[in-house]
Amino acid sequence: MLYVQRQFHKIGSSITLSSASPLSSSQWFSLLRTAISTHNLLLGKCTHARIIVSGTAGDHFLTNNLLIMYSKCGSLSSARQVFDVTPDRDLVTWNSILGAYSASVDSNDGNAQEGFHLFRLLRASLGSTNKMTLAPVLKLCLNSGSLWAAEGVHGYAIKIGLVWDVFVSGALVNVYSKCGTMRNARLLFDGMRERDVVLWNMMLKGYVQLGLEKEAFQFFSEFHRSGLQPDEFSVHLLLNGVSEVNEVESKWYADQVQAYATKLSLSDDNSDAFCWNKKLSEYLRAGDNWGVIECFVNMNGLNVDFDDVTLLVVLSAVAGTDDIELGKQVHSIAVKSGLDLEVSVGNSLINMYSKMGCVYFAIEVFNYMKQLDLISWNSMISSCAQSGLEEESVSLFIDLLHEGLKPDHFTLTGVLRACSLLIDGLNISRQIHVHALKTGNIADSFVATALIDVYSKSGKMVEAELLFQNRDDFDLACWNAMMFGYIISDDSKKALELFSLIHRSGEKSDQITLATATKACGCLVLLDKGKQIHAHVIKAGFDSDLYVNSGTLDMYIKCGDMANAGVVFKSMSAPDDVAWTSMISGCVENGKEDQALLTYHQMRQSAVLPDEYTFATLIKASSCITALEQGRQLHANVIKLDCFSDPFVGTSLVDMYAKCGNIEDAYQLFKNINVRNIALWNAMLVGLAQHGNAGEAINLFKSMKSHGIEPDRVSFVGILSACSHAGLTSEAYKYFHSMSKDYGIEPEIEHYSCLVDALGRAGLVQEADKVIESMPFKASASMNRALLGACRIQGDVETGKHAAARLFSQEPFDPAAYVLLSNIYAAANLWDDANNARKMMKMKNIKKDPGFSWIDVKNKLHLFVVDDRSHPQADIIYDKVEEMMKAIREEGYVPETEFVLLDVEDEEKERSLYYHSEKLAIAYGLISTPPSSTIRVIKNLRVCGDCHNAIKFISKVSDREIVLRDANRFHHFRDGVCSCGDYW
Repeated sequence: MLYVQRQFHKIGSSITLSSASPLSSSQWFSLLRTAISTHNLLLGKCTHARIIVSGTAGDHFLTNNLLIMYSKCGSLSSARQVFDVTPDRDLVTWNSILGAYSASVDSNDGNAQEGFHLFRLLRASLGSTNKMTLAPVLKLCLNSGSLWAAEGVHGYAIKIGLVWDVFVSGALVNVYSKCGTMRNARLLFDGMRERDVVLWNMMLKGYVQLGLEKEAFQFFSEFHRSGLQPDEFSVHLLLNGVSEVNEVESKWYADQVQAYATKLSLSDDNSDAFCWNKKLSEYLRAGDNWGVIECFVNMNGLNVDFDDVTLLVVLSAVAGTDDIELGKQVHSIAVKSGLDLEVSVGNSLINMYSKMGCVYFAIEVFNYMKQLDLISWNSMISSCAQSGLEEESVSLFIDLLHEGLKPDHFTLTGVLRACSLLIDGLNISRQIHVHALKTGNIADSFVATALIDVYSKSGKMVEAELLFQNRDDFDLACWNAMMFGYIISDDSKKALELFSLIHRSGEKSDQITLATATKACGCLVLLDKGKQIHAHVIKAGFDSDLYVNSGTLDMYIKCGDMANAGVVFKSMSAPDDVAWTSMISGCVENGKEDQALLTYHQMRQSAVLPDEYTFATLIKASSCITALEQGRQLHANVIKLDCFSDPFVGTSLVDMYAKCGNIEDAYQLFKNINVRNIALWNAMLVGLAQHGNAGEAINLFKSMKSHGIEPDRVSFVGILSACSHAGLTSEAYKYFHSMSKDYGIEPEIEHYSCLVDALGRAGLVQEADKVIESMPFKASASMNRALLGACRIQGDVETGKHAAARLFSQEPFDPAAYVLLSNIYAAANLWDDANNARKMMKMKNIKKDPGFSWIDVKNKLHLFVVDDRSHPQADIIYDKVEEMMKAIREEGYVPETEFVLLDVEDEEKERSLYYHSEKLAIAYGLISTPPSSTIRVIKNLRVCGDCHNAIKFISKVSDREIVLRDANRFHHFRDGVCSCGDYW
């Protein structure tokens, strides 16, 4: 009991067994880990009691660790009680209780039957399982000797695609060999792609225990020829396990094994180190990495001498813990003992550091090693390739050749992976291809797959196809590489054809195949095909795989099916940052910006951190709906999470502030960003143009040259747009002609559109019409629409007719063309022609796009249309409009009734002007925001002249700045003046 109190005291000096001070989940976990490592059931139970009292008993993480604790402490009944009262059991919960039953099978066969029963319940309730589920079930089969159950699990593993998982197949081999069915064990063993020393020993032990001495010796010979080195356990097992050797052939094998043992000094296997190594290996095979560490600590505590085999096992376990500090400690032990000079230990250190992502530590070990073998070189080449050090990987390969070593298929696969990520990697890959042909390594499936990957990523699909077609046997990895190659070569149709061939041939797909197939469907926007593959994913049991789900999610997003995308996303138990970002990006791409921002808040609540791409996408969402406050919050998060240095994020922020009407903050931010790329300058240039700051836009364009920034096509769109909004026609012509003359950029349709727009706004509609007629492109609909709008403002009926005729031929169902033409006639008092244009709309069943305005108040959008009374505060808003209109009339405002294009009385025209959508939005802003704050309103159409005039007066009488963004530009109203100078 005193020990238990001391353990609680370690967690918090103020905590005793009787106290009620709450602990965090991590502190409870620390106590549970202590109980597990010391097998202290009393400590575990006391911790459990405290968890219940603290009210954190419902925590899934703690529940699963309680199950593990009771299992390790040998209290199956307590583990079962915890399991039975757990309401929402996830897969880890089921795996933990199955582990508890598998640990207690030795003493009670009834426990095995109950364990199998739980496994059946799991499949009925959750449906999905993983290799961590099959491990305890197979242990149940092993410890209870239930061969029939093992065969059933084997069939189930085949069905869900896990039979060739190293962990599962190894466990099945163990069960079959120990149950005496060596034929089944050998079939599985021969089919496995990865076979380590432990697995070879397992098979060897099976042959020895069944008295199959001849088969055992032959298997040992195969073991030796495999390239792996039989260890002390292999030799000890064979020499001591076979009691009598009668046949001449068997005697010869026995002599060879004895000679091998003598050569490597392995014949004395009765040392303490051997026994401890055996124990360590058992922990490692069981997947208990911390058990290995604890056993090694105990070994040192008892002053038992360890050897290189000990360190190999321990380093393998440390790699599985991902604890770099622990790895460094074991490394120091290896150095002190001098065993780090052993090639095998050095290789294991390289492997450990590489798996932990510490490639530079691995390089130090490699450089320090006195002796290197091919495994050492292969490990470093592969590690550098996987860690983004592609050039170092290739350099190591060249050094290997200079050392006179002969590369094997592992060497070539590693260096080819590096080549696939290098800009000039194709030339090196071709040389490696020649080398593989000369040495015969081209027949290896891993080498062929790596070459296909390199060629396809380089766009050389002819070479990739040649390699693929020369493959005699079916290798799924090659097919996957080809499918992916077709996709990145913009030939997704062929990728789907390959997938269909796999399916028709009866071969099984894996998660990479299915994710690639869904990606192909997304690229081709084949929703129905994508749904079929999704159904196949569910049927094949891959619907819980994060990689497959991410591909399916991306497919639905690209096909615009956000409903099914949401279903897939919600089915993901623990989506990573890529899945969250895909969902956010999908919402933005499909016009659901509000949902994108809501998804971001959910992402933060789930403790997944956004990256630079996430922020760039979210900032774009804020720009689309002009949610300035949301954008500012995102800006703060960008700074907090240290993502501001990313050029895409910085450019997105500048663009967001400009599009949300705050050009001052956009410009200040632009000046503070050190990274100067063309995208950032263009964002600022276009922003200034949208706000009508032509002078600053021109100065910025001029300063690009002094900063070494060469303007591109987008830059000229920005500067021409700035000239258009300011009425600078001569400057527009100057910049237009300088494109080809000074910069070698031929004007495109967008640049002609800006020039036509500039001429039209300046009243030069006939000159604009001539530009359209003379340009080398066919005029776009937007260009004719802009000219038609200019004719409406200038009252040019004839040019308007020409522009409308062109627009009708391009887009006969565009409502804007009919409305603008009707307005041109109405403004000229040609009411019959105006009515005819409206009748034509009605005959063709064309609906006019409604004008609406919106305002963002406290992160909520409020939308208004003309004469709108749907708002909950409509009465207050209309009272404010009346008050507002009265105040500005007293200030000198006179309604401009010519903007009411209806043949009605003047008084009725005046009243109809009062309740335009922008006036309603401004009225709501006046009653809903602090007196000193800026009111920001967005309108989907061009603001009419009367509203523009009225808002100038409103800004003056209310002493407010009002920013209005219409279809053309931003208007900043201050003290009765608009930034556009009444030119828009």
